[in-house]
Amino acid sequence: MKKIFNWTNIRLILMLGLVVFLFSFTSKRNEKRKIAAIKVFFVGENNLFVKEETVNKLLIENMSNPLAIEKDKLDLNKLERKLNSNAMIEESDVFVSVDGVLKAVVKQKTPVARVVNDFESFYIDYKGGKMPLSDNFTARVPLVSGNINSKNEAKLAQLFCAIYEDDFLKKNIIAIQVLPNASLKMFNRNYDYQIDFGSMMNFETKFKNYKAFFQKAVLDSTLYKYKKIDLRFTKQVVCTK
Repeated sequence: MKKIFNWTNIRLILMLGLVVFLFSFTSKRNEKRKIAAIKVFFVGENNLFVKEETVNKLLIENMSNPLAIEKDKLDLNKLERKLNSNAMIEESDVFVSVDGVLKAVVKQKTPVARVVNDFESFYIDYKGGKMPLSDNFTARVPLVSGNINSKNEAKLAQLFCAIYEDDFLKKNIIAIQVLPNASLKMFNRNYDYQIDFGSMMNFETKFKNYKAFFQKAVLDSTLYKYKKIDLRFTKQVVCTK
């Protein structure tokens, strides 16, 4: 019997084999390729609490010879963990591009308040964690003093975030004092009055009442007359001259 060869299928098999060979060869060659450069990219706000040089240093410290190391010898997860351990960095993504460049995409922490007491000064970040002050940049956030502890810090962090997310409150509230009885006093940027905020209970409603009062008082040109704005009662705003 004569064997009938299907040359079309044979050609397809040969072409597939060639593709697999070339892909394997290219992959192996790419893995052995050395790092050509290191580049750092920051995402989010432009406030640089940590410098590019600092990120570069953290990467280089964890590679014996960064520009001589082969791509397959890199532990990218280890590099990310090292960057994320920095007190200024929220998260990072480290990878090597096709052209052999080691790239680090870094998202810095976002401060929402600055705590000042007799022993230390630090930021509270958006997630409620501690963030050290930076020599490179000072965030314009409310100064917080007083009795901050493990019982109230979580609720306070929510309040700080609410101020940070609201354009009016962010510009208006410059300082917050936490009293021993857990009530709050706040201070305004442009006027001399003190805000008696009371407890943190229903703070969203209290902020809403304050904004409504402020907008009306600005129109009436009466804000400069007041010494105290009392927000303790969620159904009304009490003003003292």
